[in-house]
Amino acid sequence: MRALLWLALLGLVLPASGPLWARDYTWVDAHLHYVDFMQESDGADAMFQAMDEAGVDQAWLFGLPVVKKWEQNAPRRPRYYLGDEAPLYYYSATDDIVARAILELPEERRRRLVPFISGFNPTDLNAARQVERLIERYPGLWRGIGEVITRHDDLTALTNGETPRANHPALMKIYKVAGRHDLPVLLHSNLTSLREETPIYLEELEAALKAHPDTRFVLAHAGTSGGVEKRQAPLDTLPAIIRALLDRYDNLYVDLSWSVREHYLLDDDRPSRVWLSLIKDHPDRFTLGTDLVGHFDSMKKILDAYRPLLDALPEDTAQALARDNARALVPEQGALPEG
Repeated sequence: MRALLWLALLGLVLPASGPLWARDYTWVDAHLHYVDFMQESDGADAMFQAMDEAGVDQAWLFGLPVVKKWEQNAPRRPRYYLGDEAPLYYYSATDDIVARAILELPEERRRRLVPFISGFNPTDLNAARQVERLIERYPGLWRGIGEVITRHDDLTALTNGETPRANHPALMKIYKVAGRHDLPVLLHSNLTSLREETPIYLEELEAALKAHPDTRFVLAHAGTSGGVEKRQAPLDTLPAIIRALLDRYDNLYVDLSWSVREHYLLDDDRPSRVWLSLIKDHPDRFTLGTDLVGHFDSMKKILDAYRPLLDALPEDTAQALARDNARALVPEQGALPEG
């Protein structure tokens, strides 16, 4: 009788303290932007506070390769790339912002960050040289390249210049540099456009994968974006496309951040059986991330939203998805450069 009373009391008390999760996870946030679209950030202290509260041990950290222009006739300063009709332009200083922020940290904190190079124009044939110079300027710092943004619906439409695509000759040079330095490439390449229900850009992605078998690619958001999903129903064929790509290309990995989580992985916190099967069949090929841009207070909320998916997977697969796959994808960290 006492045991029943005790359980009843627990039932009254425990819900007030928050949800009970089936397992504990240590995370690697494999998709985190240090700055927003105005190249501003809440800063390192706020980022580490959010990481500690969310249980994030390590984060892939990068800037944003574009910045929003503040036009003279704008009624107010924009805060987001969709804030008004003003264009965006490529902003190479984003890598120096990230590098300086990291180099100013104590070594214990620096080792929790995995910095990627992102601040180049993916349609400029000079971009590969720029990446090489950054590697030389900050020796031992960079451990990946990305997020490289191509075929990103409204963001691409608002960005000045030539349309970037996964198999652009400038990016083909970048991929060679990445392979030579053993750096994974986090590549955003929507599989389709805002109005097409078939994967019209799939061939561009495959051309890049096929031409660079020694370069590891991580497909951001599994080839989706929030802009596409707002304008049409989710692609019924996406799991089959991802499965075929993973079977065909050993150098491809898939990031499950942002739109793919919101529109594919979960339905009212119920994990998709199709995606569970896909992840189980390729347990070492997926990563998770928050895709936060310069502001970090929602990190725990976003990562907790993945828990129903993780708890439905075998525990070793879930731990690989939450942490181990991202760790395995980046080269071992050597001696850190001096600040």
